[in-house]
Amino acid sequence: MPDEKDIVYKFTSLSEYPPKTRLMIRLADIVFFSAIWLVGKLTSFEIEGREHLDAIRQNGKIPILTFWHDRIFLSTYYFRDYGIVVISSRSFDGEYTSRLIKRFGYGSIRGSSSRGGSGALVEMIKAMRRGLPTGFTLDGPRGPKYVAKPGAVLLAKKTGNPLLPFIIESRSYWTAKSWDQMQIPKPFSKAKVFIGEPIEVAPDDDMDAKLAELQSSLDNIVERGRVWRAG
Repeated sequence: MPDEKDIVYKFTSLSEYPPKTRLMIRLADIVFFSAIWLVGKLTSFEIEGREHLDAIRQNGKIPILTFWHDRIFLSTYYFRDYGIVVISSRSFDGEYTSRLIKRFGYGSIRGSSSRGGSGALVEMIKAMRRGLPTGFTLDGPRGPKYVAKPGAVLLAKKTGNPLLPFIIESRSYWTAKSWDQMQIPKPFSKAKVFIGEPIEVAPDDDMDAKLAELQSSLDNIVERGRVWRAG
């Protein structure tokens, strides 16, 4: 585990918010944390492709986990306590999201693709140089759904660490009325983690080609998940 004293794992102060907003943030934090923890605890997991994650570690590298925003619910639970650092948006939602994922052992860097994105990516590079794994919802925070954005590829290029695409497919779930149609697993459901082969990005590699490779890998994994669910 990374050093728990690292600032990315600590709660940030809410002093800039008025009392009512602070209360709402704390309530949202606890409610969503409890929901994810309970449903995750009641989910039966199996995994395909664990050897790809193990190979990265055996090679002395650190994974950049990449997945789609609609799978964030079970992903948050399954990869808890790995010390994975993610980007949280600079917004009300980002505030309580940052707090609840830290309860699961994640680190959080504030920013987004539209506000503070470049600064957040610089901080992600620094985090990886401190030995911390990172994670990206590739089509977040606003979509379009299942269209990969280049931030994770640039991070891989700058750090020399491989991209590791994955999804978690739930056998039974509800669909949220949100832009990503987030999957909310039903209690006592079965789920399968599909991990793809690592994607290396060399300093002289073409960014567009690597982004297309990552997109193709995730598209393939999603299809494998659909086949498993249908079966």
